[in-house]
Amino acid sequence: MNKQDFASDCLAGRVILVTGASQGIGREAALTFARHGATVVLLARSVKGLEKVYDEIVAAGGGEPAAIPLDLLKATDDEFNALAFQIKQTCDRLDGIVHAASHFYALSPLANQTIDEWMNQYRVNTVAPFALTRACLPLLRESPDASVVFVGETHGQHPGPFWGGFGASKSGLAYLSVVAASEWDVYPNLRVNLLVPGPVNSPQRNRTHPGEAKTERGALSDLMPHFLYWMSDASRGQSGQRIELDLRPALT
Repeated sequence: MNKQDFASDCLAGRVILVTGASQGIGREAALTFARHGATVVLLARSVKGLEKVYDEIVAAGGGEPAAIPLDLLKATDDEFNALAFQIKQTCDRLDGIVHAASHFYALSPLANQTIDEWMNQYRVNTVAPFALTRACLPLLRESPDASVVFVGETHGQHPGPFWGGFGASKSGLAYLSVVAASEWDVYPNLRVNLLVPGPVNSPQRNRTHPGEAKTERGALSDLMPHFLYWMSDASRGQSGQRIELDLRPALT
């Protein structure tokens, strides 16, 4: 799958919310969606980071995005509901959500991990995607073709030593996506899936694998066609799937 498989306007008319939009996978997804015709709602904690991505989209000729700062670690039900209302007032619709935000401390043995670390990682990595999706569900139901993508993590699917609270919190997304898909099967216009990017060149990968060369990872640009597929009508009707990728260059 590559970008040439998708027309430059394959997301035209769609409004897509991207969390964690100020860096890494979220930023790349937001820029890619805008280049393919979507109006992007940027969400992140960093105002400066949001402003930078906003300016990049506008400078590249994309439609004017919406930028909403929100700390997912502290956000309440009322704030999530207010966010959905703001999207309705600003964009009048919502056709997709990419949950790319994540919270990570450090790789460490269970003996060194704290309750607060576990709670905070669950708060951002599992609870916030649920709460944000729930708040936006009325908007998604109104869309003729809506897609929600939870961005997973390899160790959330394949547990390993030292991944502790982060891996456990990411594993919850697999459960969440299946439950949502089964509840939404009465809505043919809705789909929800889990996309696990694998080892890609992102800020988080820099933290978890500091000695790894960038050439040993998949490129974010190679990941984007998969997001285009799941956000466009090409994936209509496919829900409840877990997609695990490995985009690392083949060894020669």
